[in-house]
Amino acid sequence: MTGEKTDLAFDATFRQAAPYQTRREHKDVVLAIEPHDLRKKIRVRRAANLILFVVDASWSMAAAERMTATKGAIMSLLIDAYQKRDRVGLVVFQKEEARLVLPPTSSVDLAQKLLKDIPVGGKTPLSAGLVLAHQVLVRERARDREVMPLMIVVTDGAGNVSMTDLPPQEEATRVAAMVKKANLRAVVINTEHEAFDRGLAQGLADTLGGACYTLKQLKAEELYQKVREEMRGIAKGGAVDK
Repeated sequence: MTGEKTDLAFDATFRQAAPYQTRREHKDVVLAIEPHDLRKKIRVRRAANLILFVVDASWSMAAAERMTATKGAIMSLLIDAYQKRDRVGLVVFQKEEARLVLPPTSSVDLAQKLLKDIPVGGKTPLSAGLVLAHQVLVRERARDREVMPLMIVVTDGAGNVSMTDLPPQEEATRVAAMVKKANLRAVVINTEHEAFDRGLAQGLADTLGGACYTLKQLKAEELYQKVREEMRGIAKGGAVDK
């Protein structure tokens, strides 16, 4: 056998050579292998998930509940990501700005440290949250073209602070359209009470090009399960049922 190849796939090479053994000279070898029989291992790199939570931390009766559920879901996802390449991050928006509280990470320890104390209260700069999330995901995708980003927006869809002279809702709609144009997958978890739902979360999801879910209970386990469903949908190359 002449020639040189590295990282040989021995089973595939043997299968390729087997049918021709009766016609080849063996010269003290059991299996005669020729250069054109050689097969190299094909290594399939697992695409990494990047889940970025974008959470309304403005003042409301349910602000603390949203943060508690989000923190729990993040920790569960990070435990799942152990020994994988998946990462999770968190953007919160409140008062006049949005902040990247947890940069995309696979570290449980880092998440525990950075998620310990997150203040809530103030106005709702929805468009600022979406802009920052867009920047984070576009940057991460530029670093790794195989990453599969997923934006989880936890909000009632009602913004009341603008970054420009546009009315808050119009501005948020334009930013959401920018997110969709960038081919970033996003879903909305509607936090509006069913009896008072104005349809703003659904409208935001429609503009983002994603699904809108209203969970029976905004608890960590329910949020975690919904995110897992969406991740399975991405892996299959399609959306899960609404």
